[in-house]
Amino acid sequence: MTIKNNTKTIKAWAMFDWANSAYSLVITSTIFPAYYTAITTTTIENQTNDKVFFFGLQFVNTALSNYVLAAAYFIIALITPILTATADYRGNKKVFMKAFTWLGALACMGLFFFKINTLELGLILFGLAAIGYCGGVVFSNSYLPEIASPDKQDGVSAKGFAYGYFGSVLLQIICFVFVFNNQWFDDKSFPVRLSFLLVGIWWIGFAYIPFLVLPKGSPNFNKLETNKIGSGFGELKKVWQQIKNMTVVKKYLSAFFFYSMGVQTVMLVATNFGAKILMLSSSKLIITILIIQLVAILGAALMSKLSAIYGNINVLIFVLTIWMVVCVTAYFIKNEYQFYSLAAIVGLIMGGIQSLSRSTFSKYLPIDIPNTASFFSFYDVTEKLAIVAGLFSFGLIEELTGNMRNSTLFLVVFFLVGIILLFSVLREEGKRVELKQFHY
Repeated sequence: MTIKNNTKTIKAWAMFDWANSAYSLVITSTIFPAYYTAITTTTIENQTNDKVFFFGLQFVNTALSNYVLAAAYFIIALITPILTATADYRGNKKVFMKAFTWLGALACMGLFFFKINTLELGLILFGLAAIGYCGGVVFSNSYLPEIASPDKQDGVSAKGFAYGYFGSVLLQIICFVFVFNNQWFDDKSFPVRLSFLLVGIWWIGFAYIPFLVLPKGSPNFNKLETNKIGSGFGELKKVWQQIKNMTVVKKYLSAFFFYSMGVQTVMLVATNFGAKILMLSSSKLIITILIIQLVAILGAALMSKLSAIYGNINVLIFVLTIWMVVCVTAYFIKNEYQFYSLAAIVGLIMGGIQSLSRSTFSKYLPIDIPNTASFFSFYDVTEKLAIVAGLFSFGLIEELTGNMRNSTLFLVVFFLVGIILLFSVLREEGKRVELKQFHY
């Protein structure tokens, strides 16, 4: 059995964020999107062409990358329930963490060969890397209630994100040495593609620290129920039946679904927005995202402290209000300095909302619940379906209107619905307090 609040175990768990956040920063946020936008955009006589062909079909380049990511998240939403059900019954979730980590790391290494003439291969590997990252995070998240008591989970969750930001920034700086000195190379794309290779090596290398320390998982295996192993969706349905009787959890997950459509989409399209709308150079974009990551470290720690004073839901409502202001402001910004200011605000609220969302869900779960992987699978499926909806709507609105600003403004709707639903969570918590006082 896992001993909760063990310092060595918690640090090892946090190192998984250190390892995989290199993918999140370099591949989804900085170098890859900047490189992808650059090689898929041509300018002839002041006319910009952002259309590309993918297996014979024409798309707007940034909309296509959003669709690929949406497809990857949809796939992970479909397969993780089956895998987490198996992990819960057999107690071997670390095996799946390893498998997804290897998939993501190898896909990043494969991006070393990505050029414009290998567009289809590059985007397929881009999607596989996303699947590897998301799959690993599902099982990593499910360790949180196993390794930390409820009163420690906000801090432990924040520690994981802080480790992730530090680790990813460190690798990003290493990649800068090559990317910003591309005159050293005859092939100007080589330093960028080398960065993708380094991400894969970094990812799998550091992941073996938690792999060696974390327990394989708490087994919940019953021979009479082995048929359920092949029915992950049956296990997910079982979790849903339990959640339906947990009013606060149910309302919180509804809010989480809507605001995740906005939060995750902003994080995934920010670089493309700067490159396409404001015509910022790759170097400026990469430095901007690096600043966001550094500020996000403070954000994760700040939100953890504020939640202890004002409560998780109150802090989430406040942060989501800021997200709404960010989206409205993004619609009107005209220059790079406004973008930098907005990026700093995004950094402050980005780390906080991710960390706080994860720990809030964990704290709402019953103590010592046996099937933690399945509950976090439900949480993860909720988030992934939100990302699918968010990315698809963002890309579709851009293609229909021809302007990414309109897509950004539309995200306000998701945040607004999330805030309204979080207020319903507060009301439900208030009813519980009144009920306890009455019985007392």
